[in-house]
Amino acid sequence: MIAYVECFVPENDSESRPDGGVSSLSKALDLQGSVADCGADAARDFGGMNSISPLAFLRPAGVEDVARVVKAATRSSNLTVAARGNGHSINGQAMADRGLVLDMRSLGEHFRVVRARDGSFYADVSGGALWEDVLKRCVFEYGMAPRSWTDYLSLTVGGTLSNAGVSGQAFRYGPQTSNVTELEVVTGKGEIFNCSETENSELFFGALGGLGQFGIITKARVLLQPAPDMVRWIRLVYNEFDDFTRDAELLVTRQDDGGDSFDYVEGFAFVNSDNPADGRPSVPLDPQETFDAAHLPRTAGPILYCLELARHYRKADHPSTVDTGVKRLLGGLGFVEQLKFQVDISYVEFLLRVKRAEEHAKANGIWDAPHPWLNMFVSKSDIADFDRTVFKKILKNGIGGPMLVYPLRRSKWDTRTSVVLPESEIFYIVALLRFTPPYPKGPSSENLVAQNQEIIQYCTKKGFDFKLYLPHYISSEDWKRHFGNDRWSRFVERKMCFDPMAILAPGQKIFSRVLNPSIS
Repeated sequence: MIAYVECFVPENDSESRPDGGVSSLSKALDLQGSVADCGADAARDFGGMNSISPLAFLRPAGVEDVARVVKAATRSSNLTVAARGNGHSINGQAMADRGLVLDMRSLGEHFRVVRARDGSFYADVSGGALWEDVLKRCVFEYGMAPRSWTDYLSLTVGGTLSNAGVSGQAFRYGPQTSNVTELEVVTGKGEIFNCSETENSELFFGALGGLGQFGIITKARVLLQPAPDMVRWIRLVYNEFDDFTRDAELLVTRQDDGGDSFDYVEGFAFVNSDNPADGRPSVPLDPQETFDAAHLPRTAGPILYCLELARHYRKADHPSTVDTGVKRLLGGLGFVEQLKFQVDISYVEFLLRVKRAEEHAKANGIWDAPHPWLNMFVSKSDIADFDRTVFKKILKNGIGGPMLVYPLRRSKWDTRTSVVLPESEIFYIVALLRFTPPYPKGPSSENLVAQNQEIIQYCTKKGFDFKLYLPHYISSEDWKRHFGNDRWSRFVERKMCFDPMAILAPGQKIFSRVLNPSIS
């Protein structure tokens, strides 16, 4: 069977695959699922800056199919395997050049809510399930919901858990990787393991935030809590970065003193202009509201800031109770009082808020344009210098999309996972989410990538305590620097244990495929 699979691998790009290969390959691999044509979807991702054609695009029916494919690759001379969720990687991380790409969305549906002995509730979900589907089933069928989310929910469970999964709840509950208790994983040897903190723990913590290097996550057990009915969604405008960060840090640490806080805390920088993409018009939540720039102080510079908050409540709660609670939480904050915006929407609507942005971007033709995004974690000690140079100078004219910046807490992250973080307790996520018209109407993706590199080089030169989130490096030296000596050594040890031939996730460009010595 492996000899048959090998015959599909061309010596060079000019060679074509055998006719009828799609159906024959499925039989050769003995899949319960199917093999799809290698169309454009399999060769590109959301980033839109890479186009890499795989040997085959496979739709596994279940974990056994995933294991069969990986085992087939181990017995080949040089095949690799990439797990593709909903195609939202930025730099080709879920691609496999002339390798096998697995469409994780095709995994059989697996969903059930279980109650543990201690009374806690969990959802067992497929690694290929979209978080938006998990949300709807948990809320509408059980009145429950996961505690930690990403901003955009059309992402797969396995995909976000292989990175971290961060949103405005992370200051309280940590990232999504801190809110799962069990995984089912297929290793680079094609072996299927159930793992947790106490069972196969090295694989469990390695796979969480492991960039797909140690195994493919096919199932996860996610911690649940009762879902609220409604959300008071609030945006507060700040003129000064120091006031913005002081209040943001106050809100994410307030519970340490036994106080109450918001249920969601995020923030972003925006341009002091009329640009609807990343200027003042992007701040109001209600289409009927407008941003009156006359309320800004005369000292307002080219960049302003916005705290984004949410408070959960029940439909049965009296409006005055909600108002009083929110007013109390806002007391003492230093925002521009005339520039407060708020709406009340359902909990599900709030969590699906980015879906509206997606629809808008598709209507404007920018959803399918290249997205040279940059995501970073920057230490609290360096964030003010970062603001002075990056936001106020390099990006003073905006990026055509959100410039997220808000604090997270290191103590809410489990450092046994593969995720690497700045050393300080408070650090900031900075996410430059570019939505720009394709060239020539907008800047070329090459220029935007160069600007990203300028920002990274500035942080490196200044000696900032920072890490890339959703990292993308080319050289092994850069990867070693990213992890640091001790964590890199552990990362390599886990690789040698769970994927010694470097078959998995070749698009991350961390390790090179080890040739099979048994095949001449």
